[in-house]
Amino acid sequence: MEKILMTGIIFASIIPLAFADVYIQNDQQYIGDDGSFHIVGEIVNNLEVPLNQINVQISLFDENQKIIQKKETKSLVNTVMPGMKGPFDLILTNNEAKNTKSYSLELDYEISHPKSQVIDITESKLTRDNHNNIMITGIVANNGEITANTISVIATLYDKQGNVVAVSKVNPEPDYLRAEDSAFFLLSVPDKIQTNGINDYTLIAESEEYAAVPEFPIGTVILLILTLSAYIGITRYSGRIITNLFSATNLK
Repeated sequence: MEKILMTGIIFASIIPLAFADVYIQNDQQYIGDDGSFHIVGEIVNNLEVPLNQINVQISLFDENQKIIQKKETKSLVNTVMPGMKGPFDLILTNNEAKNTKSYSLELDYEISHPKSQVIDITESKLTRDNHNNIMITGIVANNGEITANTISVIATLYDKQGNVVAVSKVNPEPDYLRAEDSAFFLLSVPDKIQTNGINDYTLIAESEEYAAVPEFPIGTVILLILTLSAYIGITRYSGRIITNLFSATNLK
């Protein structure tokens, strides 16, 4: 049975329970085709402000629940907007993960300035080749008014239970898009054995300047107004906030 412990350092000047709205879900561990050890999952942002500098701190335990070592990985999505998710993938060698029987997860993040949500995936298709390799192809578009630099496309793949099966990230070539321009992308997904159980997938695209179009039907302008208001509401008390560290520990 999964036990979830959520703790945080919250001060009176902050919106009550605000940091309880950032958490990790659908995580699991697996061994890749090359023998590497993976812990994958996704960070959910249910706050009304964007998050960045998102780090996942992972403690590995042996069969006696003693800590073997601590590792850290980052969200593959640099800026996780309100109501959206950012996947992560910790990869260790077989030797590094030796004797690991369980793990716990903690989150550390910063509140970010709002970004226009104008980077959109307009087409996508998942296929398998003759060697059972999975490929996701599609079109990414820049609906903004300026050039979007360092475009990245991130895929999260799920099994029938909704757990994250695998994640992957690619930078299209070229990795920039002029205003109102679009480009083709091809994203490969490794670990054939792990991806045999794929039932669904999601795609997120972002750039240095822009965030992904929301996955829910809310207009970009309305969302930005709400996001900016919430951002101002929290940061106006920044002088009283020592830290916004949030911990969500999943004991496996």
